Amino acid sequence: MSKTLIRGARVLGGEPQDVLVDGETIARVGTGLSAEGAEVVEAGGKVLLPGLVDLHTHLREPGREDSETVLTGTRAAATGGYTTVFAMANTFPVADTAGVVEQVWRLGRESGYCDVQPIGAVTVGLEGSKLAELGAMHESAAGVTVFSDDGKCVHDAVIMRRALEYVKAFGGVVAQHAQEPRLTEGAQMNEGVVSAELGLGGWPAVAEESIIARDVLLAEHVGSRVHICHLSTAGSVEIVRWAKSRGIDVTAEVTPHHLLLTDELVRTYNPVYKVNPPLRTERDVHTLREALADGTIDIVATDHAPHPHEDKDCEWAAAAMGMVGLETALSVVQETMVDTGLLDWAGVADRMSARPAQIGQATGQGRPVSAGEPANLTLVDTAYRGQVDPAGFASRSRNTPYEGRELPGRVTHTWLRGKATLVDGKLT
Repeated sequence: MSKTLIRGARVLGGEPQDVLVDGETIARVGTGLSAEGAEVVEAGGKVLLPGLVDLHTHLREPGREDSETVLTGTRAAATGGYTTVFAMANTFPVADTAGVVEQVWRLGRESGYCDVQPIGAVTVGLEGSKLAELGAMHESAAGVTVFSDDGKCVHDAVIMRRALEYVKAFGGVVAQHAQEPRLTEGAQMNEGVVSAELGLGGWPAVAEESIIARDVLLAEHVGSRVHICHLSTAGSVEIVRWAKSRGIDVTAEVTPHHLLLTDELVRTYNPVYKVNPPLRTERDVHTLREALADGTIDIVATDHAPHPHEDKDCEWAAAAMGMVGLETALSVVQETMVDTGLLDWAGVADRMSARPAQIGQATGQGRPVSAGEPANLTLVDTAYRGQVDPAGFASRSRNTPYEGRELPGRVTHTWLRGKATLVDGKLT
């Protein structure tokens, strides 16, 4: 069994300590540690976090391997400090059967760069009319606990109620893509001043908020769990806050790009800024940051959405929606939440590791950095600042909104159950 001694790391941003990893487990945490034969990593005051967990990743395989594969996506995840990702179901074929989710799960195990937990579709073919094989996917080798039609909304209230009732039996959760389809027909960007000036079809905030309001009431009625994907408006925050005050079992996520970018960027007509839900206003961004800080929004999830060059390098109306995010997420969170004083590093560990692991029931992930826990770890050089260069991404796609932008922080090491997947910023 190999040993690694991480010397002088600031665990969760605290005072420097040494962390001894023995095999797959953290053996000791303290000062002045030594271990014969151990590989020594000189942390030099870098911040040590539990391995990050992403509850919302698009790996595209099977069917769109031109955008991403499980292998390239998990390599990108390790580069970004992630040790677990939850893979969305909108693949080709759709992950709506035990066979497809097991395929994705096995590909993740073969990659070795991070754990891959498939998310099962709520409805057959993401068509919104018939429940998928929820029980069979849960009972499969993949052990699916999270279900979502992400990319599409489960817009039928009866289907949504039935899904909530079904997953309640085994403690699962439905992750809703909140978008009323009738209110977003032809929508190209956030509905507001900028959309009116540009003449682009507007995507109203109420299209998101009305679905969230309906679904938290359904969850309360059924007594089940609902999770809100990529929450993006100030009004949505207020609905979730109200629901939590009533004791409704709702959780919510925000993406890094909705914490930083606004709809003003659409004035460039650069399709890299086209995303679902759309970039919102400065007021929304401010409210989202405050809600993440106070716990109304539970977690940060990347919504990593890779696309090949030809799907983005075209006119705005024809461009695909989505951005890659696994390799820049932690830097954006440092920029928007840590460097602004809204969260400390312990708070980041909570929002990007512990809570997403709890919501998705990722066994052994999101655990504290302490003796006896699995050695899923991320070492971050928080003093680093540099320009984002997508040419160096591990992801197969390059559709990042941060190209050429200076961001803080850089993941230097990632360990999955004690095995280094990233060393000095390079994949093993």
